[in-house]
Formats: sequence, structure tokens, C-alpha cells
Amino acid sequence: MEDDDTIARELAWRWERRRWALTRAASLAQARPLLASAGRFDLLLLDLGLPDGDGLNLLAELRERDPQTAVLVLTARDQVSDRVLGLKQGADDYLVKPFAVEELEARVEVLMRRRQADQTLRLSLGALSWVESERLATVHGSPLELSPREFEVLGLLLRRAPRLAPKGFLVDEMARTSRDVDDSVLEVYISRLRKKLTGSGLAIRTMRGFGYVLERETERRAE
Repeated sequence: MEDDDTIARELAWRWERRRWALTRAASLAQARPLLASAGRFDLLLLDLGLPDGDGLNLLAELRERDPQTAVLVLTARDQVSDRVLGLKQGADDYLVKPFAVEELEARVEVLMRRRQADQTLRLSLGALSWVESERLATVHGSPLELSPREFEVLGLLLRRAPRLAPKGFLVDEMARTSRDVDDSVLEVYISRLRKKLTGSGLAIRTMRGFGYVLERETERRAE
């Protein structure tokens, strides 16, 4: 998010040449609907001085539902207390204006590498946390009792959330470690996971003929 047209145009020009997909919002009102779905963006470049409010408010809202999207704050606020506040609100990095574009790009690349490394280890949605290296899934901090296959399917659903996880994709991924997998076997694991996620605030929705979506129950009721 950047309300300065000159800065926004220069960054867009440079980054489109690098084939980075960009979406710009010049205000809080424009940004909120874009950020409504957790995990839609890999990184948020956030200016704090926006025409309709403080970017820190948006950051706080984002972190309530999305702890994973990397956030790099750009601002003219150069006091240590401002930087500390931004980091406490959930920013991953903080760059004071004026800045060198080369430094900004270097920081973006570091955040993206860190995010990609973290994604292989930990995924989360709402109250649910899934840690691959520890073979552990928790809801509100309490461990879920999952079989190895249930843990695997839950991780696959989380990797796609809040997007559709096609049935063929799930079956193919499970078949990497076992040949005894088909649609009916997958449905058994989905049914078990639904029961174990009861009370978590999450639900697995069946998209008939397509696959499954792991989503927040509040999002499902809003449809």
C-alpha cells in the first residue's frame, strides 16, 4: 500500500520487469477488501501515512486473522518508538523514507526467502496450527490426535486454504507414499478431520465434483 504516486509508479515499473505480480491500494478503504482472504498475498508493502487513516490499524486487523503474510512497513516516521510500535503490531521489517530502492528490494527478497522457508515448517489458519517438522497440529494450543494420514491431509488442505484443494490433487499427493489411495479413502480422512475440528472455528466444505475447502466457519455463514 502506497499513496505516493511517484513511488508507486517507480516500484511497479521495476518489479513488473522482474515478473512480480502487483496489486496497489492507495487507501485503507481500498486495501481492506483485498486483504479479506488470508494468504492471498506473499508480502504486503505498507505505508503508514494513508489518506484515510493510520496503516498500523490495518496491520493490527491483518494480524488478527493472518499471522503469515510478510509485512514490510514504509514510513517517514523515523523515531525509534515508531519502529518499535510497528514491529510490535506485527511488521516483519521497517524502512524509513527516503530510502534506496535497491535496499528495499534486498529487504523484500530476504522476507520472501524467510517466508518460503517458514512455510515448509509451519502453517496456520484461525486457531489451527500445523507444524510439519514436529508432526504436530494444535487448536487453541491443544494438540489434535491425528493419524499420520490425517495429519498429511490436514496439511494439504492448509497449504491450499482458503482456496479449493482439488480432490485429484489430494489423492495424487497421498499416493506419493501409498498406492492404496482413491476417492473413497480420501473421503474417510475428510470425515474424520471434520469431527476432530469440531469447536475449532474451522470447517471443511465439500465442493461437489471439485474437492474441498478448509475455511473459517464465519466465512461459510457469510455466504
